[in-house]
Amino acid sequence: FEYGTFEGVGTKRATKGSRDFEVVCSFIKGGCRMWTMGFVGGFGLVSSESGRFEHATRGRVHHRRGGVLRMMESSVGVGSESRMAASAMPSDNDRSDPLLVRAARGEEVERPPVWMMRQAGRYMKVYQDLAKEHPSFRERSENVELSTEISLQPWRAFRPDGVILFSDILTPLPGMGVGFDIPDRGPVISPALRTVRDIARVTELDPETATPFVGETLRNLRREVGNEAAVLGFVGAPYTLATYCIEGGTSKSYSTIKRMAFSEPETLHKLLNKFATNIANYAQYQIENGAQAVQMFDSWAGQLSPQDYDVFAGPYQKKVIDVVKAKYPSVPLILYISQSSALLERMASTGVDVVSVDWTVDMEDARTRLGQKVKVQGNMDPACLLGTQDFIGERIRDTIEKAGRTGHIMNLGHGVLPNTPEENVAHYFKVVQSWKW
Repeated sequence: FEYGTFEGVGTKRATKGSRDFEVVCSFIKGGCRMWTMGFVGGFGLVSSESGRFEHATRGRVHHRRGGVLRMMESSVGVGSESRMAASAMPSDNDRSDPLLVRAARGEEVERPPVWMMRQAGRYMKVYQDLAKEHPSFRERSENVELSTEISLQPWRAFRPDGVILFSDILTPLPGMGVGFDIPDRGPVISPALRTVRDIARVTELDPETATPFVGETLRNLRREVGNEAAVLGFVGAPYTLATYCIEGGTSKSYSTIKRMAFSEPETLHKLLNKFATNIANYAQYQIENGAQAVQMFDSWAGQLSPQDYDVFAGPYQKKVIDVVKAKYPSVPLILYISQSSALLERMASTGVDVVSVDWTVDMEDARTRLGQKVKVQGNMDPACLLGTQDFIGERIRDTIEKAGRTGHIMNLGHGVLPNTPEENVAHYFKVVQSWKW
């Protein structure tokens, strides 16, 4: 099916012989114009509000583009399904796009957009109560109803400019043949990937089959949030996924993956290549189901020297970005690395739209090093939210002023801490949302 730009909302009835059906053309904000089809007679197309086809037969579809009704031929078999990208046709410089998307494109905006990494989670009492009833993290993140509810909890409380999918960077691993769980002590990969034979068992990811709950949650979020905020997807970068899989979980020294990198680099490169292909596919799947921007986390790449980053992390980040951008060039991609002060310029060279800066770099220095063409996110120390509200306000103002008027998304330099008072989080959002240039 061809995507078109529709004007307003309307219903057009098409009749051809005994075939009688109607097409509802609807405007969905966020830089995307979409249409859904409603069944009228004994023939036609039926889709959900999200644009995912649930049933279809052959037919012709009227739609409005640029004020002109056009005809299109459909050829979807009965009972088959197809996805319609919720952001397949993002428009450039569209003032109807969410504030965060416009800022990520480098447009001049009325104030910096604001959200927080890990904004849906343990610091919120409503989340704590839900987790008591559903103690398994995988249940909370892989059950559509629960993951949708958790993603929306901070939206209801604080109205952030970004609503991020509640999930985990390890979520797609089972779809690659890699088992994992997340008990209280942290992620566990079983069995770990440490030999050529182990890595050979890593399979191609089909997100539609392996992670349908991710797509459904994203579509739910788009329906709920509308154009008031950007729906954010996220993925883990190849090196960080490899670190978890080779170490078997979290690590303090990262010695197992570094041993492989320095003694069997070909083996590690095979795994990184597989992960890069799969993660690019996974990011595209999230965009096709409603993500208006995607953040890639390479948390452990900051444990590499710049020399080793150029071999084992940067090239695979770039591979993911290149593949996604080839298909969705207008969808902003954000790259975050913890402890990345030595890597900022290298992060920008991957072709990412926004470099998410951690709190170990002064924002003014980051802007100087990256240049004004590179957009930035961050970068207040999450521990600042443990201070007084006056102190929080001072740090927010310092960060925003140093970042400048364009190309800045206000965020923390890492995830919000579990012991952060909710009233301080509310104050954080209030200060940024009341900012006027």
